[in-house]
Amino acid sequence: MSSDHAKTLERDGIVILHDLLSPEQLCPMQEAFAARLRRFRLSDMDGYVKTELYRDMVQDVLTLDQGFVDLALHPSVLAIMRDYLGPRFRLTEAKGWRSLATRRSFHGWHGDAWYDQEATEEIPKEVKLALYLTDVDTGEFQYIRGSHRQQHPRMFLDQEVERIDPARILRARGPAGTAILFDTSGIHRQGEPILKDRNAVFLNYHDPTVPLQAEDVAYYRYHPLLLNAALLGDLSEEHQRILGFGDRSHYVHAFERRVRFSHLVGFFERCWKLRLRADDLLQRVRTRWKAG
Repeated sequence: MSSDHAKTLERDGIVILHDLLSPEQLCPMQEAFAARLRRFRLSDMDGYVKTELYRDMVQDVLTLDQGFVDLALHPSVLAIMRDYLGPRFRLTEAKGWRSLATRRSFHGWHGDAWYDQEATEEIPKEVKLALYLTDVDTGEFQYIRGSHRQQHPRMFLDQEVERIDPARILRARGPAGTAILFDTSGIHRQGEPILKDRNAVFLNYHDPTVPLQAEDVAYYRYHPLLLNAALLGDLSEEHQRILGFGDRSHYVHAFERRVRFSHLVGFFERCWKLRLRADDLLQRVRTRWKAG
């Protein structure tokens, strides 16, 4: 069956996988992901990262629950990856998003840019595994079949897509647990409108020896995966390789990301320190009152 899926991926650039995880695996994954969405990440409080108006990012999902690790290393997934990507592939990124309900088209048609296009005339293969953590009836993932590996990834205007046969557009609606494997060079987008919030996780697989585009190097996007030791029992040597054990090719010592909105960051920091000082003062007052 995996070879059939690999052939479909080769032909269409996308394949849908049903029942990849059991309900017993999916439920704790949903709970752990939702827990990170309860608050904005700040200081020692885990939460989501806000980089876009209509999406909240949950980073490093392999630390959250066993199901995410099981998904990343699922035998059916790895078999397809071996056939399609070859023997050197790695899992290079593991994160997810909550896409917020909106009627605005904020994530237009595109192919995912990730490699240095000036360093190669070839179009390196990259595959993402998307998994819906909520039922998706609107705002679904959309993909143009057969558009993969035709050109270097870029943004596409709606007018360009309008010239394509609509029958080629796959609209991946489905219940929580629906898994989608797709070649990221193909033309795709998040559909609109989104009538209810959508939670989804995306795992990224490619050959880590391919030179990255400068933007991702500066952002340290494909940093070594963050893992949870409690979730890493019974790993084979291949699993360790796929997760990047000992691979320092994208490791940057003492990396410091450029701060955006530095004045806003400084304001939050000062407010947090004021809160801690207030807590300290209140504690001292209580101590003296009890002693008196």
